[in-house]
Amino acid sequence: MTVNSGERFEMVAKTFSGLEEVLAGEIRNHGGTDIEILNRAVRFHGDLMILYKMNLYLRTALRILTPVIQTTIKNQVDLYARVREYEWEKHIQPGMTMVVESFTNSSVFTNTQFISLRTKDAIVDRLREKYNRRPSVSKTNPDLYVNVHLASNNLTVSLDTSGQSLHKRGYRTGNFEAPLSEVLAAGLIMLSGWNGDREFHDPMCGSGTLAIEAALIARDIPPGIFRKEFAFEKSPTFNKELLENIYDNIQEKSWSGTIFSSDISKQAMQIAMKNAKQASVFKNISFRGIDFMDYPKVEPDAVAIINPPYGQRLIQPEIVNFYKSLGNVVKKSFEGSDVWVLSGNLEAMKFIGLKPGTKYTLYNGALECRYNLYTAYKGSRKSKYNVH
Repeated sequence: MTVNSGERFEMVAKTFSGLEEVLAGEIRNHGGTDIEILNRAVRFHGDLMILYKMNLYLRTALRILTPVIQTTIKNQVDLYARVREYEWEKHIQPGMTMVVESFTNSSVFTNTQFISLRTKDAIVDRLREKYNRRPSVSKTNPDLYVNVHLASNNLTVSLDTSGQSLHKRGYRTGNFEAPLSEVLAAGLIMLSGWNGDREFHDPMCGSGTLAIEAALIARDIPPGIFRKEFAFEKSPTFNKELLENIYDNIQEKSWSGTIFSSDISKQAMQIAMKNAKQASVFKNISFRGIDFMDYPKVEPDAVAIINPPYGQRLIQPEIVNFYKSLGNVVKKSFEGSDVWVLSGNLEAMKFIGLKPGTKYTLYNGALECRYNLYTAYKGSRKSKYNVH
């Protein structure tokens, strides 16, 4: 795919299951057109500037792909032939490096390693025939990322313009236990409807990802601004001036709201504060060493997002009592506010003792989770939640 800066072409943004609608909204806001929601992905169109902006600005995208081969195949011979006939010399030259990553949902092609190997062979053989030299394979910082997807007999080969997953923002200096993905954290915030207009609470902060992503949203800071590079910067079609123009037009907002981030662990708090400093949002977050069970009463109309322990490392009576206590704290300390809870322990969530309002099914890694809204009011009051 060789494009002029104003030519529009197809792109696919990958995401987590359950965040497709949020991602589609982001893409629309940043100028993508012809938007089509897929499974864990969103297809859209845009020009080279849109491609660069999507990599830099999208909070709920994992990577941005540009399809170069879309066809049907019957067997491995077809796979090799279709890949080899494409003009790979437009994207990679002998002496450069590449990596192939494959995904399959096919009864005919079941081995992703074999798919990657045959794809690599086809690219290498074409270039060897043309130049009598070949590119090499490197999983570490390659010049070209190739993405292969097989659904039944439908083959899609794409260029991965992101390189490292976009959840790797570049501000993390350390992790505490099982860190929440930055992409999932941003998705949780955007699903909650919070946009900086109310107090935000991250009461079990761990590495501080939720609070940091909230601050980036409130100040309109692009999440990709901390990354050292994107894969598209190694493309022969890379337009450095265009990218520099995008960076020059970034306008961060001044914001005087409040984000509270707390944890019982001193180690977690230290890591969270370091990460916030690296992300340049330390001044926007109030860090407090607090046991959630002693959480002070918050002002009404706040938003809290909680990612509690799921229970894999706790015996059942302990986790049941923990979720009962969690529900009691919500009722006592968050009256009049919206509290969102993400958990992979669906049984334990029943012991929170509050009827959930809005509910989503999301995935934290491979684990199916529920993301539920709990609103504790005296008497009855309808949720203020708005779908975005």
